Amino acid sequence: MTNHPHALDALAAVDAAELEAILLEVCSSPRWAAAVAEAKPWSDRGALLAANAAAMASLTAEDLRDAMAGHARIGTPKPGDATSEREQAGIQGVDQAVLDELREANAAYEAKFGHVFLICATGRTATGMLAALRERHPNDAATEAEIVRGELRKINDIRLNRLIDTA
Repeated sequence: MTNHPHALDALAAVDAAELEAILLEVCSSPRWAAAVAEAKPWSDRGALLAANAAAMASLTAEDLRDAMAGHARIGTPKPGDATSEREQAGIQGVDQAVLDELREANAAYEAKFGHVFLICATGRTATGMLAALRERHPNDAATEAEIVRGELRKINDIRLNRLIDTA
């Protein structure tokens, strides 16, 4: 990946409201967006990704719920949402039986934890995501919250890199 300093400068130069809107497209937690914005100007890609990591580490349980609210259920990308569809490309063309298993496993997970199963789906197959969902279901809430925090950080890194690379 190249560094795209002009993209970072342009991002840092937008007004506060526009920057907040851009960052909320990356992660739907207002606290995360504010923390990343406060870290500008970012000297390079690494500084922006470090701001993401620091912001993710500081999120409360409520902030994590805000961040998860912006994500589609695994196996059902949001129709018309290019990001959701791109990130869940691994479910395209999958056998209906696997999608049914995903739906059932998602429902059990959501009943236990009270939120969608969150995983960095980029590059993962439907069967791989189903296996991860089943593997994580026995976790306690605190363990699962920290796994979710890490998955959100990875998703945000991918989205921030894409933002810089397409600017």
